[in-house]
Amino acid sequence: MNPELINILSSIIANATPLVIAGIGETISERSGVTNLSLDGSLQLSAMVGFAAALATGNILLGCFVGMLVGALIALIVVAGNIELRQDQVALGFVLTLLCADIAQFLGQDLSGERAITMPRVNVPLLADIPIIGPIFFQHTAIVYVSYALIFGVWWWMFHTRGGLALRASGDRPETAFARGTRVNRLRYFYTILGGALVGLGGAAFSLAIKPGWSNPPAMRGEGWIALAIVIFGGWHPFRVVLGAYLFAVLRALASAIQRSPDIDFPLVLLNLLPWLLMIGTLVLVSSGVVDRLLRLLPERAQKWTRNFLRSDPPTALGTRFDP
Repeated sequence: MNPELINILSSIIANATPLVIAGIGETISERSGVTNLSLDGSLQLSAMVGFAAALATGNILLGCFVGMLVGALIALIVVAGNIELRQDQVALGFVLTLLCADIAQFLGQDLSGERAITMPRVNVPLLADIPIIGPIFFQHTAIVYVSYALIFGVWWWMFHTRGGLALRASGDRPETAFARGTRVNRLRYFYTILGGALVGLGGAAFSLAIKPGWSNPPAMRGEGWIALAIVIFGGWHPFRVVLGAYLFAVLRALASAIQRSPDIDFPLVLLNLLPWLLMIGTLVLVSSGVVDRLLRLLPERAQKWTRNFLRSDPPTALGTRFDP
């Protein structure tokens, strides 16, 4: 394979990593029934604070931890405001995303132009030497491998454990889950805070690994809304969310390549709209019944597996408050 193409694919995997981590975090939160709309501000604030902590101490691991702490605290405000103060989740998240974005830009003014602290590249022994696959998937910074572990770990927990069943029941049938002994609100606290911590880790990944440093306006501005869209596009399923994040990164790389090419004259606005148009088109196809008609051409077992993979129904109780 062309070395240039291998480098492009490798950069796509790396650049999609913050969206993968943030998308997985939001998926966990929404599966429990809590909508956390603070993602965009949370990503920016955790990226700024994580970079500041790493810059002050010279410890990248501490920067990631501080970023996770910021994301978890913001998520705690969302879930506590909903459960204890009986406020609307959407309103809380929207206010917080604006507030956190402004705080990040205000407090990060002195960080602009500071030397970047970058995570070192870590090649996975043996796997990194595999032709084609090794350079694409196993010659990255440690945060990329963390995203791999999260993808499979969250999928396994969500669909193959009793804890995962309780998580999904809290977002789909909280009354039934409560009747069977599940402490729904306690689970919502736990998974929303955990999801927020992962969003914070995604923010720290932006400023410490993907686009090292800090700038005003932040380089990751708007990424939180993209992560939210990817969760919906992915049907609240970890594998589909990850597929959406990688697909978004592919389309961005394609748009960037077209923009740099002197031989192709294509409107920049349409290039930026391309990922969103693809997501909307996919959602329309899945919900219109066209996909179901096409699936009838497949064997019965393949139909069932494919339909479950493409299913995009939101958790039934998503965004609603549960009163025991």
